[in-house]
Amino acid sequence: MMGWIPVALLAVPLLGALLLLLPPRALRDVLRSYGLIFSGVTLALSLALLATFDYGAPAGIQYELDQPWIPGLGLRFHLGIDGVSLPLIVLTALLTFLCFVYLRWGGMGARPRALVFTMLVLEVGMIGTFLALDLLLFFVFFEIVLIPMYFLIGIWGGEGRRAASIKFILYTLLGSVVMLLGLLLVWAQTGTLDIEALSAAHGAGMPRSVQILAFVAIGIGLAVKTPMWPLHTWLPDAHTEAPTVGSVLLAGVLLKMGTYGFARIAIPVLPEGAAAVAPWLGAFAVVGIVYGALACLAQRDLKRMIAYSSVGHMGFVLLGFATLTPVGINGALFANVAHGLITGLLFFLAGAIKDRHHTAEMPALGGGMLATMPRLGSLLTFASIASLGLPGLAGFWGEMLALFGAFQPADGLPRGLFLTYMVIGGLGAVLTAAYFLVMLSRVTHGRRAPAAVARTPDDLVPLDDHLIHEPPDERPVVATRAAVLDDVRRYELAAWTPLVILILLFGLWPGLLLSLTTPPVQTLLGAIS
Repeated sequence: MMGWIPVALLAVPLLGALLLLLPPRALRDVLRSYGLIFSGVTLALSLALLATFDYGAPAGIQYELDQPWIPGLGLRFHLGIDGVSLPLIVLTALLTFLCFVYLRWGGMGARPRALVFTMLVLEVGMIGTFLALDLLLFFVFFEIVLIPMYFLIGIWGGEGRRAASIKFILYTLLGSVVMLLGLLLVWAQTGTLDIEALSAAHGAGMPRSVQILAFVAIGIGLAVKTPMWPLHTWLPDAHTEAPTVGSVLLAGVLLKMGTYGFARIAIPVLPEGAAAVAPWLGAFAVVGIVYGALACLAQRDLKRMIAYSSVGHMGFVLLGFATLTPVGINGALFANVAHGLITGLLFFLAGAIKDRHHTAEMPALGGGMLATMPRLGSLLTFASIASLGLPGLAGFWGEMLALFGAFQPADGLPRGLFLTYMVIGGLGAVLTAAYFLVMLSRVTHGRRAPAAVARTPDDLVPLDDHLIHEPPDERPVVATRAAVLDDVRRYELAAWTPLVILILLFGLWPGLLLSLTTPPVQTLLGAIS
């Protein structure tokens, strides 16, 4: 039923990218809105999926398309959607569209045509990864995203963009090679690359030793993209140097491709391998939680701090997967979506702050943002408390369910060890609150920001009345137009408001997501739970 929608989700951004290869003059007048149009159509298609999805059977594959691709090798172009992939497809389409909203009015900078092309190709790869139901097709889409993200960082990034982009591509390509070997091992043992059939078989026909080897190989490739400690070192540099839209898509979608692979392929296809490796996966997860939090406490750059926070948040996701329970995996999938919304918003805000102050160094920002730019400061506070897991906001549920899953892991897993993981994860949650509160005290609180001093005569504006009464040695000579007047801009509000609404909605009504993911998770865990 409606198998054309998955194809259209891929075809629309691909067509948009291909049309950009026409002579420049043909698209000169519409280039500023070009990406907005094609990403908007893609978002509309994803919302059509959301509206027509059969919520009575989220465990089954819907909108399925299964056509011969390379008949000689038995490869098929197999696409489909279930309750696990649907939220991630909509999240990808939404974040891409909001990035184009941000670019349309915020400015595209150098090489706008190439930037739009790069982002549309990136969208094809991201959505295709969540649609693919063939192992090789999954790998193809998984790899497509690497090249556009490499150029996004390397061309439109900051001063250290070249080193960051090279580090990103080397790490991810190396992980992908190892993952490909694991996928080929599964193919050699089973004779099929069909993810649906492999999941239904739950490892039948593969010896335990082969499953362990395949799980480790596939898991390493997925862990690099997630990223899991200690394979995370490419992430802070990539985030710090990437342009704002690059950071949003990297955190909001690309990291989810790694964790999605655990839920879609590694755990259901290789259940015995998953059970054998789960204690080690949990160990790496909790080390990543604590390491990420401690690294955040040491950061001076706002973007770099948010990047390290992703290492910790993805640790909770991996801990949920390691429990091999419906509760833990549901928590991991919920945390996936919540992290995409919250961290996407955080990187939007960090980009806006850097745009105004020309730096993301927290000591240089000074403080007092709630006084100089109250709306921007309030949004930063909201996103931060959502990320630290305040109940009532989306960040709470995923972490809580992952820890609860560790309290009672799947049969056969060492409960005492996982209780230890739960305690360490709880400590990591406390440290998460600590580093966000420290950041807010540095950036949003205080009497005034040093960056409020004017840089050029054009920035001069009259002082606020309340500043006149400050002691002469504490009163700034002048305040900038940016500091006093240039708070949240209209296009920024348009790009950020949907994320704020969804963070509140999923925080207050988590059943919206959990009702989608619970039935397919129970099906995927059929051989374990």
